[in-house]
Amino acid sequence: MKTESLYPIGKPGQKWGAAEKSQWLALQRVKRSYADEVLAKLKRVEGPFELRQYGALPNDRDRYPLFAAQTRKWNNARPAILVTGGVHGYETSGVQGALRFLETAAQAFEKHFNIVVAPCVSPWGYETINRWNPDAVDPNRSFRSDGRSEEASALMRFVAPIDFLVHIDLHETTDTDNSEFRPALAARDGVALDHWGIPDGFYVVAETAKPVPEFQAAIVRAVEKVTHIALPDEGNRIIGETLEQHGVIHYAARKLGLCMGLTEAAYVTTTEVYPDSPRVNAENCILAQVAAVTAGLEYVASVSRT
Repeated sequence: MKTESLYPIGKPGQKWGAAEKSQWLALQRVKRSYADEVLAKLKRVEGPFELRQYGALPNDRDRYPLFAAQTRKWNNARPAILVTGGVHGYETSGVQGALRFLETAAQAFEKHFNIVVAPCVSPWGYETINRWNPDAVDPNRSFRSDGRSEEASALMRFVAPIDFLVHIDLHETTDTDNSEFRPALAARDGVALDHWGIPDGFYVVAETAKPVPEFQAAIVRAVEKVTHIALPDEGNRIIGETLEQHGVIHYAARKLGLCMGLTEAAYVTTTEVYPDSPRVNAENCILAQVAAVTAGLEYVASVSRT
């Protein structure tokens, strides 16, 4: 349903200019610590994994260094896998799920894969609990050559030399999508506000051009043991997209500039959890993300052995 945006910044029907974006930025406040909640946890896995700084955000390079953890004893005979989280900084379980995977499960997969994990692609967004970066740009629409997000561009430069077999991008959808982020988007772009129903439960998004249904299904089956799977609406859709199989929709990720589309990996997926559901808590959401990653890698490892 489309309605006129009543967001407090800008005028309805007019795109934001520099003044409106500055006004929006001035309202943002730091609400949690990237250093304490992300960097400190990365330091704890520095023994088994190598920490690689692949950039820093230009608005505060000292406060927002960009780090990935990767296999310390890289073996070119093994395929590489990429796990990303926090492309949208407000999506907490994506960040903490990637970190928990490093802490608990990642080492077991090094006999099959070289591992790269970028747990918090958008650290300013993480601290301010934001979907955008300081320039009011969505990093998850910026994984393209003409992208305007340093968060996306830095990661693209870092992973470009690596040939990945798997990429799993960890996301979540919260009630603030409808209360804050979509109204802000409509106001920024001078368009009508498009409300959507937020699915209650976990689902995955496959790349339209290479969905690999068995891979997606293996992830959903594993996560279903941890938390509930989102059901489609009366039109058999989730966030406006047709349900392709239980808990799975498709998106043209590469065309849209989504993080899921930044590599040539054969196996790619984006996860989505709903942390505002009365049926879950923060820990359950983190465990769902870890289950998704481990199930995806177990599936690919099993296929590679056959």
